[in-house]
Amino acid sequence: MLQKVSFPSLISLLLLGFLVSVSHVAALSEDGVRPYVVERGHRRSLVVTEDGEISSAEISAGTKGPYHIQFITLEPDSLLLPVLLHADMVFYVHTGNGKLRWTDGGKEMKRMNLRRGDVCRLQAGSVFCVQSNLDPERQKMRIHAIFSNTDEGIYDPSIGAYSSINDLVLGFDRKILNAAFKVPEEVLEEIASATKPPPVVHAVTEGQKSALWKLEDQLVNFLVGGKDDSLYDIGNKHKKTKETKTFNILDADPDFENCNGWSLTVDKWSLKSLRDSNIGIFMVHLTKGSMMGPHWNPMATEIAVVLHGQGMIRVVCPGTANESECKNMRFKVKEGDVFAVSRFHPMAQMSFNNDSFVFMGFSSSTKRNHPQFLTGKSSILRMVDRSILAVSFSVTNTTMDQLLNAQEDALILDCTS
Repeated sequence: MLQKVSFPSLISLLLLGFLVSVSHVAALSEDGVRPYVVERGHRRSLVVTEDGEISSAEISAGTKGPYHIQFITLEPDSLLLPVLLHADMVFYVHTGNGKLRWTDGGKEMKRMNLRRGDVCRLQAGSVFCVQSNLDPERQKMRIHAIFSNTDEGIYDPSIGAYSSINDLVLGFDRKILNAAFKVPEEVLEEIASATKPPPVVHAVTEGQKSALWKLEDQLVNFLVGGKDDSLYDIGNKHKKTKETKTFNILDADPDFENCNGWSLTVDKWSLKSLRDSNIGIFMVHLTKGSMMGPHWNPMATEIAVVLHGQGMIRVVCPGTANESECKNMRFKVKEGDVFAVSRFHPMAQMSFNNDSFVFMGFSSSTKRNHPQFLTGKSSILRMVDRSILAVSFSVTNTTMDQLLNAQEDALILDCTS
């Protein structure tokens, strides 16, 4: 028979988990595996050219996932050729700047200037391409993207996150292409015999387009119902191109900020395009020797990418139903690593004393997620009757008062040691 556990008792178990983890948590799980971390060196390479690279990571968080993350790097003045999205895509521009052009089934091509800190969402079924700018600093454009499941667009590993427009065109035989595009036979011959370009190439001009690329333009024009708009010719303005703006996370005011760091979330109230998505975005900046206080997320799993520095992550198993699958963990992460923490799993993220620790990530919900903190002014424990908490911990009321009243900071704490 299962024994019922009261709310204060459950809270005490979670807090004790953190107290114990300070002195005894395996750097890995007991079998030596890091189930919630993908190190930068363990990403899967998808594309490598002189003009850019694409790599991916699959990460699970308990029973959720796997979540598919891609890292797109474009050299200056390079072009990610048009692709058809198979699943919702939410992305963050980590470095560099460029231009995004896409159509999501409407009657016009949309265009957006992208720069460091921008957040954007593209729906499943969109056709898009990205071109990096040739800026004076020759900075690479780096994009971190997650491909999520929605009712309309489900990420299917068997077909991938997207497909090349090139493949969509060449999948048909010449008779169908001739009838559909009304082009001469010699054009189809050139297309059939041409070498397929890699997914990332040096940016092209109108005079450099091959017959295949011009045919791809026709396909895109058909999708948007236009006649003279070009997906590749990003630098020009066309009648059926609509300029749109996005949300820049680095320009926004933090949700919380003190001398120890700041944090910010982007949800469907911040970015309208996320309203029918199931992915939100967050960023945390911890100064030297700081800690995002012990807390759990009641609404979402978090998948984070380390942008700068390195830090320690502690995760507490919220129950003991299956000790073989759920363990308290402590692991170190560095720049480029991906880590995930499941919903309801108490966690704390800490920077080291010699550098700041910055990470951004994706949450599995765009609903207002109010993290529940165990310590500080915002502690959920301060809302529970002290005498009941004292019984839960088998200590006196005085001891419990000392435990809860000592920390006056909130959310992001000093942890220099």
